[in-house]
Amino acid sequence: MKIVINSIISNYVETISLEKLDKTYEIFKKFSDIKVPLKAKIFAINESISSHQLLKFKKIFDNINICSLCIYSNNRDTILAGKSLKIDSTFVKEKEVKNKLILLESKNKDDILHQGTIRSGDRISSNGNLCIIGDVNPGGIVSAKKNIYVWGKLLGIAIAGKGGNNNASITSLYLSPLQLRIADVIAIGPKDKPKNYYPEIAVIEKQTINIKPYLVET
Repeated sequence: MKIVINSIISNYVETISLEKLDKTYEIFKKFSDIKVPLKAKIFAINESISSHQLLKFKKIFDNINICSLCIYSNNRDTILAGKSLKIDSTFVKEKEVKNKLILLESKNKDDILHQGTIRSGDRISSNGNLCIIGDVNPGGIVSAKKNIYVWGKLLGIAIAGKGGNNNASITSLYLSPLQLRIADVIAIGPKDKPKNYYPEIAVIEKQTINIKPYLVET
């Protein structure tokens, strides 16, 4: 069984292979802090899932921000179990299930482009670069393994270079964060608001995070 979790307002996609149902809670616990609405799709190929097992998923999803749940399977017992719980369940042939799964997994790109405001309590993460077109409000957290670009106001927390990438950077049109982190180096945001309205970039120089004007090469 595979479960695909994706955001309804960004390109965030994560695929989870679930073999041991007794570890379901631990696997999905990390989604509990995500305030952005999420959708979950269950793909069961040649697999019978009982209504009792699906009810367990449903209860877990009720505790995280899953606004939509559906099932795709070529097993009629699984579809009937889903329908008995009023879950949107669709019977499709094995090849079609695999094609739908491949299509969704192909969207799991490392780089993420997010359009919209990151509000207090929201979190968004990328396995590559993360570009936010909008503001990151205080209490919002954005993170990426590579670089972060905020084409708006960065007022929350930004974490770039997750995993130890010292060459990562954080760029914003208005850089006034609560906290910046690049790799293992942490800096508290400045008390004074930016006086100049031009893009700035935060980078590591001599084991310290420095902020300077962001110059676009032409």
